[in-house]
Amino acid sequence: MATDGMGPTIGPAVVLLGAAVVAVPLFRRLGLGSVLGYFAAGALVGPSVLGLFADPDTILHVAELGVVMFLFIIGLELRPQKLWAMRGQIFGLGFAQVSLAIALLTLAGVGVFGLPPVTALIAGAGFVLSSTAVIMSTLQERGEIASAEGQKSVSILLFEDLLIVPLLVVVAFLSPVSQGEAGLGDAVLALAGLAALLVAGYWLLGPFFALLARARAREVLSAGALLVVLGAALLMEAVGLSMAMGAFLAGVMLSGSSYRHQIESDVEPFKGLLMGLFFLAVGMSLNLAVVTAEWPLLLAMLVVYVLVKAAAIYATARAFGGANLAAVRRTAMFAQGGEFAFVLYTAALGGGVIDARENAIFSTVVILSMAITPLILIAADRFLRKPGIALDGTETADGLRGQVLVIGFGRFGQIALQILLARGAHVSVIEYDPDRIRDAARFGFKVHYGDGTRLDILRASGAGQTQVILICVDDRRTVSAIAELVRHEFPNAAVLARSYDRGHSMELIRAGVDFEIRETVESALLMGAEGLRRLGLDEAAVTEALDDIRRRDAQRLTEQVQGDIMSGRDKILTAPLPEPLGSRRSPAEE
Repeated sequence: MATDGMGPTIGPAVVLLGAAVVAVPLFRRLGLGSVLGYFAAGALVGPSVLGLFADPDTILHVAELGVVMFLFIIGLELRPQKLWAMRGQIFGLGFAQVSLAIALLTLAGVGVFGLPPVTALIAGAGFVLSSTAVIMSTLQERGEIASAEGQKSVSILLFEDLLIVPLLVVVAFLSPVSQGEAGLGDAVLALAGLAALLVAGYWLLGPFFALLARARAREVLSAGALLVVLGAALLMEAVGLSMAMGAFLAGVMLSGSSYRHQIESDVEPFKGLLMGLFFLAVGMSLNLAVVTAEWPLLLAMLVVYVLVKAAAIYATARAFGGANLAAVRRTAMFAQGGEFAFVLYTAALGGGVIDARENAIFSTVVILSMAITPLILIAADRFLRKPGIALDGTETADGLRGQVLVIGFGRFGQIALQILLARGAHVSVIEYDPDRIRDAARFGFKVHYGDGTRLDILRASGAGQTQVILICVDDRRTVSAIAELVRHEFPNAAVLARSYDRGHSMELIRAGVDFEIRETVESALLMGAEGLRRLGLDEAAVTEALDDIRRRDAQRLTEQVQGDIMSGRDKILTAPLPEPLGSRRSPAEE
């Protein structure tokens, strides 16, 4: 791993840590982000510049554990029910984006660069596999993993991770030095390994951690968590899948465990350190000799591939109903190649599908695309704005403190806010629509600009110190995303959420909110009650009817959440309705 003259153990670690400690703070101070800092530090100490490391591939292989840990923690956030609910996005949105991008990149390779069709297919298929490490790091830094757009990004990444298996099978079929039967055998082996992991996770993980917990030694539980992560990753790698996929599935299977938060806190330090090491290793892998010799081709291929992939991503996002701003942001995030491209190109090189020069060129293009991704994201954040939105006359949420944090100042939030202010509660309010903020200011309300799906905005809004958080946003998915984020990051605050319908109420209850209310249920009940009054019933009978309906509704909702009646479907008539008024007996008759 190290060159001659450098200590075999501590020396390389000191060099890597020193490069990271100097470069990352400098690049963050310049506004370029930590990922680009790691890339630059790796390139500096790598074989192409200072030559302090002669074998970056070895470090890259070890550093892939950072991606493994990252995917494990993401899996901990996704319960199997939620993952199943995302199947449409994973196999719908993910398949559409990847298929269109591969087709367009292959055509670009043939038409623009004159590559043979098979070579162009391999080059395009590798470039379409976006960097899980870069994208997940970006989503986590921005606190957007739990948002609706963040979940779409996670879905696409999951599909791309799964795609490496059929792509490797394709390489095996195309290879002149291997047989197609081997590719089919690899696919069967991969499916068998996947099934074995799921079975072991379902039946063994719970008893395993229960046994470790009885030892009452935290280091034993930490060792068990690492064993599960690395064991799942090793199994998936052994059967031809990615290590990251194995770790992700292990996290999903542990997401419902009572040991989940302890495991997450134990693994977190390893994840951060190894992720930094991964980016350093990618920077080391940049071959400046290839860049110098082939720079016109590299530059042209980088520009064409990024633009073609960006067009495919944007078109897919818009076709699936994404707003223009969301589509542009996703395009900026996914336009690069990723670490799994190296796996595909290496397999293609070993199988004789591409030669050494093509492998070096394609790999360098991927590395350069990963390096410029932070710059693309910075440009997108600074220069792309949602049409029609101007922030003049608004203040961003920063340093807010209050007993209550209200997220959303629409018609629902405004009414909820009035009763809080009437009793002197100290309230902070954030809203994403600048027009509502300016309207509120005209009526004397102080509302700050902020996106409640972003963790950094919630922290700046005082969510870590507040007693109560009211989620009053009028979008179902956004409410769910904020609820899960808040419950996880700010467990000491009571979370009160606005629900869209009965199914959404069940979803929020499962997410752990302290109180939820459907946005129309109380107003509908009051209208029905007024109807009873107009029919001549006295107030006692009206109150009794309201209490009875509320009691029955709460009981049904509780039973549905527990799975005693049904699972997740939005039905209303799941229990007997009250008897018609004319047939009701009085309490004395009963």
